[in-house]
Amino acid sequence: MNEVTVTRVGIIGVGLMGHGIAKNVLARGRFPLAFLDHPGNQPVDDLVGLGATACKTPADVAEASDIIILCVTGSPQVEAVLTGDAGALSRLRKGTIIVDCSTALPESTLRMAAAVRAAGGAFLDAPMTRTAKHAEDGALNLLVGGDETDFQNACAVLASFTERVERVGPVSFGHRLKLLHNYVSIGFMALLSEAAAQAADAGVDPAVFVDVLAKGGGAGAALQRMTPAIVTDDVGTVPFFIGNALKDIDYYRTMASASGASRTIADGVAGAIAAVVESGHGEAYIPELARFLRKPHPAA
Repeated sequence: MNEVTVTRVGIIGVGLMGHGIAKNVLARGRFPLAFLDHPGNQPVDDLVGLGATACKTPADVAEASDIIILCVTGSPQVEAVLTGDAGALSRLRKGTIIVDCSTALPESTLRMAAAVRAAGGAFLDAPMTRTAKHAEDGALNLLVGGDETDFQNACAVLASFTERVERVGPVSFGHRLKLLHNYVSIGFMALLSEAAAQAADAGVDPAVFVDVLAKGGGAGAALQRMTPAIVTDDVGTVPFFIGNALKDIDYYRTMASASGASRTIADGVAGAIAAVVESGHGEAYIPELARFLRKPHPAA
């Protein structure tokens, strides 16, 4: 009788998004899971209760895994967990697939993919769209760059925590399209926040402001997501830190500069968000921009 091979999954980065990924890999996919024990993780008692194993270093995760999911902040962190001290590549098993779900710079992605291939593995960049709630619900969307065969070999694992997975081209195209997506999404919300701030300063009823936009050219996903913050001060609809938004816009600007593309509007968006971050609000959620961009009011 042939032995049944079970795909072993590792994850590095069990934060707001990674926790939901890990939970669904275990509960829906029923794959054995190893994770990197790290201070930035969300509470992991539920994962351990489902059978997950904590590892001390990225190398330990690599030794225990056939597919490794990265869900860290950005390119510096991806490079560190792969190539740093006790990095995953130091003990990568031949044929292991690295799936980078982070938001990263395409040029760094190409370098890391080459390093993974040199170590005997394969690399997919698979950045996520949607929110932490979608991650917990197993309903993320992924934009995947990489070889078709590697993509197919990883599909069963990816399906355990996603609603839609789309291969969008070769390695780095996932990250390139994610930066384009985030630039448009964050740019829309920043523009809408500035308009909402001006409307509020002028005494316009916020419900009327939203209604006028919804019936005209301002309608769309950004308005739907921002409406609770504008009308009722409910900022939890987009749980995405303003500091992370600035990082993504800066990544977009770097990508645009590398290709010689215009970035005039991106520079304006970055400047507006950077001023908010510099004033100490980097860990506020992005819908709060509508409040932070209001003009100063004299104390009562």
